[in-house]
Amino acid sequence: MSGRRRFRWRERGDDGQLVIEFVGMLPYILLTVVAVWECVLIGYAFSLAGNAADEAARAGAVRGAGACQEAAGEHIGGAWNMSATCGRSGNLYKAEVRLNLPILFPGFNIGVPIVGTGGSPYEEEEE
Repeated sequence: MSGRRRFRWRERGDDGQLVIEFVGMLPYILLTVVAVWECVLIGYAFSLAGNAADEAARAGAVRGAGACQEAAGEHIGGAWNMSATCGRSGNLYKAEVRLNLPILFPGFNIGVPIVGTGGSPYEEEEE
């Protein structure tokens, strides 16, 4: 009797049930993976913009506006559609870096800006 009970599930026609359940859940699994990836990409974009703004402000405080723009672009690839604004504000040299929010990968942007700001004490060159 125990031999017959062991294979009783085959009599009910449960063959392939796991495959059907997996195929049914696959779109939700993929959607979750894409959502997590997009969140990681957004966090990376904020980190990238903040770092580029800090580096640009440091360069601008020492060498001027041209160096600020160059330093901002040095840390960000062309696919991010970066723009930088640099200028002096009192004793600080401020930089603002704007990136466009990418969807799934850099280069496929939707036009939503991600802004990073940085500042550095202004250093006048001694002559």
